[in-house]
Amino acid sequence: MFGEYIAGFFGLVASGEVEVYNEFSLQHELGCYLRSKLPSQFKVQFERPVGFFRLKALPYVKKEIDVAIFSPEQQLKVAVELKFPRNGQYPEQIFKACQDIAVIEQLVAGGFDSGTFIMLADDPLFFSGETRSELYRCFRAGHPIVGSIQKPTGARDEAVTISGTYTISWTDCAGRMKFTFVNAGNPSLI
Repeated sequence: MFGEYIAGFFGLVASGEVEVYNEFSLQHELGCYLRSKLPSQFKVQFERPVGFFRLKALPYVKKEIDVAIFSPEQQLKVAVELKFPRNGQYPEQIFKACQDIAVIEQLVAGGFDSGTFIMLADDPLFFSGETRSELYRCFRAGHPIVGSIQKPTGARDEAVTISGTYTISWTDCAGRMKFTFVNAGNPSLI
């Protein structure tokens, strides 16, 4: 069901009714759209600190959630992490996308009912091109994201572990823009 909201939002982007031009505009416009579509008892908040929620004590990677959706008394909690890279840096930004997937997994493990990672890209090198590296195969050729993923540049001294298995499937949006999303937990709750 949550996927229907995402598809509806990107339908508005595709038609030109909603314009997104950076990650902040994506966060803002998506949040406003969700507020208008979800039942009124749900709160949709931006950059909500993780500590606000009653979660298991874990070493949370991020201190704030891009978009937090929750019901009164936090009986239902959904986290949304967003990525809209604007300045190339393909391997670094793809690695950061994997980190965001790990973040939603961690939030679900900590007590969120569901987590969704959404990536929007208008640079074709995020979703097409050579696929020699494991990281590029995941984002350009539909190879599953799972297990340990090594930071591809610099000292390469960082890795992220993805517990689930996720397949990136890009959907045309507007012009060169494409979007993808993956869910952890139970996305059919809302």
